[in-house]
Amino acid sequence: MASGSANGRQGGVALTVTDAEHDGWAVLHVAGELDLVSSPVVRQRVHDVVAKGRHELVLDLSDVLFCDSSGVGVLIATRRLIRSCQGSLRLILPAKGAEDGSHVNRVLAALGVRRLFEVYPDVAAALDEQASPLTA
Repeated sequence: MASGSANGRQGGVALTVTDAEHDGWAVLHVAGELDLVSSPVVRQRVHDVVAKGRHELVLDLSDVLFCDSSGVGVLIATRRLIRSCQGSLRLILPAKGAEDGSHVNRVLAALGVRRLFEVYPDVAAALDEQASPLTA
């Protein structure tokens, strides 16, 4: 049930953000490159979700090919915003992180901020209240 999408960047690898709702959670699927040019798109989409009163958020980053410091900044700001609303934030990254080629996982680990996030291998696991997050 995708309810919308947004695009960033006109040249190169485009960033797309599609949203859906599952079991009371807002799910934003981000694909492409999360960088200085495109990260404001993700930031705005997160703010739109929160403005609609949704404080349970899954960010599916499994199709993000590149993430720079501005992308990490958006993730940290999203965590701060969701926590200020007493909500929950869950990230989707491949189960084996860097072994599966998750650039985002490698960047978060290299910066020492991976432990700040609850990470799951897929949306189904993130929505399962019995599932445990992946270890950092």
